[in-house]
Amino acid sequence: MTDPELIVDRRRLRRSRSLWRAAAVVFGLGVVGVAVGRSDLVREFSPYVAELRVAGMIVQDQDLLDAVEDVMARDQAKALVLRIDSPGGTVVGGESLYHAIRKVAADKPVVAVMGEMAASGGYMVAIAADRIYAREGTITGSIGVILQTTDVTGLLDKLGVSAEAIKSAPLKAVPSPFEKLTDEGRRATQGLVDDMYAMFVGMVAERRGFDAEKAKELADGRVFTGRQAAANGLIDGIGGLAEARAWLDEKGVSADLPSREIRVGRDQDWLGGVAQGAIRAVFGKTYLPERLTLDGLVAVWHPELRIR
Repeated sequence: MTDPELIVDRRRLRRSRSLWRAAAVVFGLGVVGVAVGRSDLVREFSPYVAELRVAGMIVQDQDLLDAVEDVMARDQAKALVLRIDSPGGTVVGGESLYHAIRKVAADKPVVAVMGEMAASGGYMVAIAADRIYAREGTITGSIGVILQTTDVTGLLDKLGVSAEAIKSAPLKAVPSPFEKLTDEGRRATQGLVDDMYAMFVGMVAERRGFDAEKAKELADGRVFTGRQAAANGLIDGIGGLAEARAWLDEKGVSADLPSREIRVGRDQDWLGGVAQGAIRAVFGKTYLPERLTLDGLVAVWHPELRIR
């Protein structure tokens, strides 16, 4: 064989080897892909217990509501565990989540596990569950509604600044920090708070089996430890996730089923999307009164000091 023929032959051999190597790599990747896909497919259609974290300020959140609705729609989700660590939030946010969870509970067992805190609107969400557990030191309760404002008219007078509003009626935009609250405005505002408070108390009485008098006695705005809450019937027992899964096992949802945390489309903590909305809101509220910077009626516990 001449030298040119030998060179051509070697080149053909190298190309052939390269093609086989490439084919082997593609085949290997295909095998891995099929294995991973099959694993994901098996996982997707295997039964599990869904876990939903409700943390930070509770606001009207369609992503969160969609996640709860997805649990209701999936036959593979045999139960729902709520892991709550929240001081509360807006009345509408808590109410919407409550009703979404109650729809799940109509078909599947739902259990709530309170963390460090599940107060006010956080408690409103918890009572949507069929069973509630808390730690002995959990802060809960704070059943009530608040609408905050402030009066900066005296400060503006000292600064030589005056504010004037042209309104269609005296109660428009009441309460406002730029005008003193009249008796008529105070009565109208109190009526809003009382109506939402009655709704909250009614929910507590219905879900916890209290009569109206007992519900109002416990709904005076105070907070309770987990031990106190258990003694007063606000929760069902002291415990955490292990106790929740044991209860589900009694309800026919095996303790051997894996848990799957529900991923929501936004970050649920104070430094996430809520904070961005809060920053926008604070400038609309002239800084001073609403530390939580939540518009409208809120069901939230926010003491001046927290024990660490």
